[in-house]
Amino acid sequence: MSLRERIGVDTGQRLSISAAVEWAADNDVHYVDVCLDGTPIDPDGYDDDAVASIRATCTENDVSLGLHTLSAVNVAETSAHVADAVDDYLRAYVDIGDLVGADRIIVHGGYHFTDDRDDRVAASKARLRRTIEYAADARPDLLLENHNVEPDTSEMHYVPVTLDEVTDYFDAIAAPNLGWAFNPPHARQFPEDIEGYFEALGPDICGEVRLNDNDGEVEEHLAPGEGTLDFDAMFRLIEGSGYDGHYVLAFGTLEDMLEGREYLLERYSGLTSA
Repeated sequence: MSLRERIGVDTGQRLSISAAVEWAADNDVHYVDVCLDGTPIDPDGYDDDAVASIRATCTENDVSLGLHTLSAVNVAETSAHVADAVDDYLRAYVDIGDLVGADRIIVHGGYHFTDDRDDRVAASKARLRRTIEYAADARPDLLLENHNVEPDTSEMHYVPVTLDEVTDYFDAIAAPNLGWAFNPPHARQFPEDIEGYFEALGPDICGEVRLNDNDGEVEEHLAPGEGTLDFDAMFRLIEGSGYDGHYVLAFGTLEDMLEGREYLLERYSGLTSA
């Protein structure tokens, strides 16, 4: 596929699955990610006609659908009742993804607090293992995203964020249906930077590359060109590795992301056929 066809859009909670795949088809977008948390997350809410329409739109327009879980839902949850609800939440994403023919589900490791890191990381890994096992016979693969760091003074902290944490997670929960949602802007927050993360984990497990700009200090979702991320070096690194998967834009409005795609294509079309 050309670079244009490989640059997709994360619609977040703005659109339903049906609306998102229709929007993607209308705008020549071939990869679209959707967060379901703006609506009830219930497989029974999709009747046969809705499922058939979503699948037909994707097939007829060569649209690959991804579902992106909400990072505010704590996969590292340990509290009674709430912990069970997080398991149900992840299974519902798997069930809906399988039903509508999604190719991937982006998941997170959750977050811990100042004094309970070990317990919550253990709970996070165990919950992801259960979800991976639950999804073993489903269509979508799970893609674990490397998260952003929070300030040292913050009470809560995401996992996995550092390169050691990310590699530890993949070592601990490795499975054929688990891949990596690589977030270069998050990697910029650490000394290893984008190059260190990508060279350590490699393209083989990379199922998606998530794109926005930032200044490398705090979590920002800027349009390409508004920050200091070196997209030239990033594309050369990733494309030079043999990666032939897709990229997903995540910033601003839907119109902003379409404009961002054109910005990247105009500036970096010499790196690969656009």
